[in-house]
Amino acid sequence: MSTMHVNSTETGVTPIASLRDVWKTYKGEDYVLKGVSLKVRNGDFLCILGPSGAGKSTLLRIMGLLDRPSRGEVKLFGRSAAELSDNEAARIRLERIGFIFQSLNLIPHITIRENIEVPMYLKGMRGTERRKRALELLERFGLRHLADRYPHEVSLGEQQRVAALRAIANNPSLIIADEPVAHLDEDNAKLLFEMLRRLNREDSVAVVMATTSEEEAKVADKIYLLRRGVLRSKE
Repeated sequence: MSTMHVNSTETGVTPIASLRDVWKTYKGEDYVLKGVSLKVRNGDFLCILGPSGAGKSTLLRIMGLLDRPSRGEVKLFGRSAAELSDNEAARIRLERIGFIFQSLNLIPHITIRENIEVPMYLKGMRGTERRKRALELLERFGLRHLADRYPHEVSLGEQQRVAALRAIANNPSLIIADEPVAHLDEDNAKLLFEMLRRLNREDSVAVVMATTSEEEAKVADKIYLLRRGVLRSKE
């Protein structure tokens, strides 16, 4: 069912993710992030653009509850990350956040359909429901013919799109994509971006993507520049 797109600048809408004055350093080294503030609202499609080593992955990991800031405030779905137990953070990652990384991490000895089912299995969904949901996702995005194949039997571009379907299997509110097309050719990159756009517009899923490419960044509604740990809006 289509829902109305919500712009990130709209007032009165509670952010699903919020970073305020976030700093991050590792073992006393120079700060990777320096006072980063960012809000993500339902229906946003945001891009973090910056060179390698700028801190993009660190920012996304903090937003996705995979890492903690050295100082500053992080909130996800109205809850302070600092107050979450490890189990609570893991549950939010499983049920409300979908991750797409450069490394696909597909399990080689199970089928494409079964790979998509993994997050649903971890959530406790019954087998019949898992299979139905996985097949519906494959059908929706034109990949139904891959259901019974194994990862090594499909192309890299198909593998990346399958990884995207796995990321949305549990109907997340937020997708975090860290350079998701870094290893894809132009045609396959376009297909993955079209998939993310459909999820954003049709399902109102918020997407936060990191890239080093100004051309790739154009898929987003709002672009932020990250340079030497400092984040600013690209006008």
